[in-house]
Formats: sequence, structure tokens, C-alpha cells
Amino acid sequence: MDVRVVETEQEMKDAYSVRREVFIEEQRVPEEIEIDDFEKEATHFIVYDNQIPIGAARLRYQEDYGKAERVCVLGSYRKKGVGESLMAKMEDVAKQHVDVMKLNAQTHAEPFYKRIGYKTYSDIFYDAGIPHVAMKKQLV
Repeated sequence: MDVRVVETEQEMKDAYSVRREVFIEEQRVPEEIEIDDFEKEATHFIVYDNQIPIGAARLRYQEDYGKAERVCVLGSYRKKGVGESLMAKMEDVAKQHVDVMKLNAQTHAEPFYKRIGYKTYSDIFYDAGIPHVAMKKQLV
């Protein structure tokens, strides 16, 4: 498994292809919500398994924290450590700039984020019709 910061146009296309499969096709999130105005300001991440794109995410900096967004892993690769490796890479990059990471987790993924050190600090809210909770983690 190879987790990296997106640096090339092909890596960006691969990241979008994973996001499209997970969010737009699997979860039925409208494309205009999934691909938004923050793409250019974000640091993007891609995960490969033998050159096959299997996971993606983006990181944005807001105020005094990093925000993990669009974290996704293809269905056939879930529960195999891909998400944990992806989050660890994002946290390593983020802690060069901030001490806290935040994210809005779909409620079904809340146990995963808790397992890797995130704490829930909101009630359930809906984004794109999907229930979420806000979570955060101290990096340093």
C-alpha cells in the first residue's frame, strides 16, 4: 500500500475517481456537492495498491486546525487498514502546520475515527442527506 500527497495530474484524476465511486455512485451524493470550490486550496491524498487507486482524501487548513475531508476507501478495501494509513499520512502532514485535526464523520464511520483517537464534539447533523458528527483529535 502506498499513501502519498497528490503531486501529479494523474494522481489527482485517480483521487477523483475513488471519490466518485464512493461518494457519487455508492452513496448518491450529488456531484455538485462532492466536487466543490475548495478543491484547489486543499492538499489531496491518494492511496494505491499495486498502482490501483483505492483511497483518497483532502486536507484543508482553517483557523488553527487542519480539516480532513472527503476521506474514502473503495468498498472492497475497507477494514484492511487503508483508512488508518490514509489518516496517519494526513495527520503527519497536518502536524507540520497545526496541533489539531477536525473532521465531519458519517455516523457509521464514527467508531473507526474513535479507534484512531478522535473524539466526538457535536450532536448528529445532516450533510448531503447523510448523518454526520463533528470530531477532533489533538496531534501533538
